[in-house]
Amino acid sequence: MARPSKYKPEFAEQARKLCFLGATDRELADFFKVSQRTLNLWKVEYPEFLQSLKLGKEAADERVVSSLYNRALGYSHNAIKIHVSKDGDVTKVPYVEHVPPDVTACIFWLKNRDQANWRDKLDLDVNTKPTDVTSEPLPAKDWDEQYGSGPQLNG
Repeated sequence: MARPSKYKPEFAEQARKLCFLGATDRELADFFKVSQRTLNLWKVEYPEFLQSLKLGKEAADERVVSSLYNRALGYSHNAIKIHVSKDGDVTKVPYVEHVPPDVTACIFWLKNRDQANWRDKLDLDVNTKPTDVTSEPLPAKDWDEQYGSGPQLNG
């Protein structure tokens, strides 16, 4: 006879919130004090639990995509500078901070969104036969005549 499950219906909402905050399956298992295997069984046995995980993770992923996009383009946001005088008087000055575009974020975005034009992969044709390449090294005399003897060191 199998042990009763530790699963409770309120776990679905807790899991959604944790996933929204970026929790991984391992962190969820730790939170619920179960193994990852048990967590995976709950995903199969309780469809509402699996759906909650998906919703939370999708929302977290969307926030990251939005942040990467904004970082790639640059953005502005309201901020406050706080000044404290020698007398201890505090002055708060609102301003708009401008964050410039980030080249690394741009590259990451383009490599993932437009792989055909931005990937690092080189297409090489390995079936090409060399016509004027020899595997024999040039003798030193011929090398010096063709390329020079290189820099001279004063001793």
